[in-house]
Amino acid sequence: MSDVSSGVPAGSSKPTIFFDGVSSRRRQVMLRLGDALEIAEDGEAPVRWAYADIRRADGPAGVLRLACTSAPPLARLEIRDAAVAGDVTARCLHLDEHQTTRRGTAKIVGWSVAAAVSIVCVVLFGVPLAADRLAPLVPKPVERRIGDAAEVQMKTIFGRSVCEDPGGKAAFTKLVNRLRDAAGLDDTMTAGVLPTSVPNAFALPGGKVFVLKGLLDKAESPDELAGILAHELGHLKHYDNMRGLIYNGGTSFLIGLLFGDVTGSSAVIFASRSLVEASYSREAETGADTFAIEIMHKLGRSPKPAAELMFRITGKEGGSGLTTILASHPLTEDRLARMTKEDRPASGPPLLTDKEWQALKGICGSGKV
Repeated sequence: MSDVSSGVPAGSSKPTIFFDGVSSRRRQVMLRLGDALEIAEDGEAPVRWAYADIRRADGPAGVLRLACTSAPPLARLEIRDAAVAGDVTARCLHLDEHQTTRRGTAKIVGWSVAAAVSIVCVVLFGVPLAADRLAPLVPKPVERRIGDAAEVQMKTIFGRSVCEDPGGKAAFTKLVNRLRDAAGLDDTMTAGVLPTSVPNAFALPGGKVFVLKGLLDKAESPDELAGILAHELGHLKHYDNMRGLIYNGGTSFLIGLLFGDVTGSSAVIFASRSLVEASYSREAETGADTFAIEIMHKLGRSPKPAAELMFRITGKEGGSGLTTILASHPLTEDRLARMTKEDRPASGPPLLTDKEWQALKGICGSGKV
């Protein structure tokens, strides 16, 4: 079917196939080799490909598949006759110019490694710096909306209704207000107790603090609970919640970009994020501890009882599989020793009376956990 001029054998029984890159029609054509490669089809004007523009394309064994830089991107010519293929390739001096050379491969690998190192450096240094700078600049309405959304999720997990026993609520409000005033936070800050047996406490964006009843049940004095609350107020004061959101979002995007969407990448991304977030969260926890120590001293109370409460929880239940205060507030011997070192005799009035403390312990009533 192929008819090739300029001394090239003709009459091959193996057809030459052409796809013009515009339609999906498979065309059986003839070739003529002159000052350019002419692709001719009966009844159609010939298509001319300059030899300098012809490039090799991937194809099956025994087929020379060609593309042309000056033709539509999807245009392909398939030559099955070995003699014709040899004569065409002899004229196409730039046939494999687009193929990656060993030097080109090394350059690509080098740039890829450089890009990966750059992403890792941004994750380790750039994202934390950006989070530190941006967190205090988040508008309060935006922060409150984020906190509201997080509160819905927390209440779905730990109980939709906040404990509302009047006497207990009054005592809790008194304790929170004393800590809030000492911390220099405004009255937009809110706090509540959720009816669940999990011993924990957490702060949310927008000035929200929640104590879970499991923690309140294990507390043996107002000072123990106050030290934990002061720690959470430290997270609010330092914008740790918003900083964490910015940081986690940045690392998720960049580490996902680094590893791509491949099999097993989610596990790698999760492990990598855990590693790079560990030191960052420890810094935030240390800062919140420092804040709690300062607030308790300002109130004339000791931070040691809070450390004793945390040790009591983590020492007895750290390996039980329950979500405890250890999960988000990693307790180490150094941390416990630090709070113990800051122990001072009480110089301020009790944060709550015995009656108020008992009322607070019963804020969720009976049978609600």
